Amino acid sequence: MDKKGILDELAEKIRTHQFEPAREMLADMNPIDIADLFDDLPNDKCLVLFRILPKDLSAEVFSNLPSDIQKSVVEHISDKEIQAIITEMQLDDTVDFIEELPANLVKRILEQASPDIRTQINIFLKYPEDSAGSVMTVEYVALRSYMTIDEALAKYKNLANINNNNDICFIIGETRKLEGVISLKTMVLSDPKAAIVDVMEKNVVSVLATEDQEVVADLFRKYDLNSMPVTDKENRLVGIITVDDIMDVIVAESTEDIHKMAAIDPSKVEYLKESVWSHSKHRITWLVVLMISATFTGMIIHKYEEVLESAVMLAAFIPMLMDTGGNAGAQSSTLVIRGMALGEISSRDFWKVIWKEFRVSLIVGLLLAALNFARVYFFDSVPLNVIFVICISLYVTVILAKVVGSILPMAAKWLKLDPAVMAGPLITTVVDACALMVYFWLSVQLLTDIIHV
Repeated sequence: MDKKGILDELAEKIRTHQFEPAREMLADMNPIDIADLFDDLPNDKCLVLFRILPKDLSAEVFSNLPSDIQKSVVEHISDKEIQAIITEMQLDDTVDFIEELPANLVKRILEQASPDIRTQINIFLKYPEDSAGSVMTVEYVALRSYMTIDEALAKYKNLANINNNNDICFIIGETRKLEGVISLKTMVLSDPKAAIVDVMEKNVVSVLATEDQEVVADLFRKYDLNSMPVTDKENRLVGIITVDDIMDVIVAESTEDIHKMAAIDPSKVEYLKESVWSHSKHRITWLVVLMISATFTGMIIHKYEEVLESAVMLAAFIPMLMDTGGNAGAQSSTLVIRGMALGEISSRDFWKVIWKEFRVSLIVGLLLAALNFARVYFFDSVPLNVIFVICISLYVTVILAKVVGSILPMAAKWLKLDPAVMAGPLITTVVDACALMVYFWLSVQLLTDIIHV
């Protein structure tokens, strides 16, 4: 049954007060699919649907709801229901949820949490935003290094019913310093009497709690991890980051980069749920900057007014030159930014990248210039010397665009800026100015018979 059919059936059951059949229907569904149903319901219906959820599903469904629906639900349910949700939710999901709420609701939720959970939440909230500590969870299995495999398996069985964890356990010493990791598979296949320190993996990839979450995402990709321990500066284990949490980080970071590459201030609000005023506020700053920077293009055209007056036909090819240059530069910057994000390109590769893009520009520029020569020669009534100026300008513009497009993102990285800022519109503005300078300079030098400056 599709989503609409499920909603219609649930609505009919709720309308006729068949709450138990509705609850049984929801019990057979995946919690994430149930959470998707809330997007198409008004707030009053969302509350009714949430109240008829089976108790063992309510916390998991709640953690997957959009923040605005979570807020609406919390505002209308009882303190006892809040307490049940907080108790069942994973701690990292609880922290993410609390960070989106106004202060009065945060206070109410913390009052319903147990002292232990409240303490842990407060610890999470003190970590910098977008740090490893802010996305980690404390729900994991920690084993002591002095244990035998038999003792470790016994502890795993006891904790598995309490903690939501994967099959990786973390080995700590007397002072909680991280010493290694071991998988459940390794423990099951090892001698029960063997010391855990003899079979554990000692070469552990870990991260500081203050490390940026984007760095953590790169480490997950590089080492193909399912979970990663998080430590303090003294290498004491304070939490772990799981692959499902890092997937959310990757989506968030990718969205932020896309916004910056389109010259938009990043926003965490869904497109349709963000107000028109908020959309405008996030876009206007860069539009103003790019508008002002584009005045340099106008100044160049103004400087060469006499050239255009002498050869008006030159004006017809300005858009083609500027667009081609901008597109060529955007291609290079996008590839370099992506390569840097994936760890394929580093600062020490600066000259390698420039040399590669330069060679690419020679080939691409030559092909574009040849195609443009044929198009103008056969379809436009333009003197041959003007065609040569146009094609040479195009060739030089493509070379400049490719080189500039590769330099700017790497320069941004060196200046501790986000390379994504240097993509798209900004590079286009720079390349436009370069293209016009080349075009008019060549026109003055090579078209002396028709231009009198």
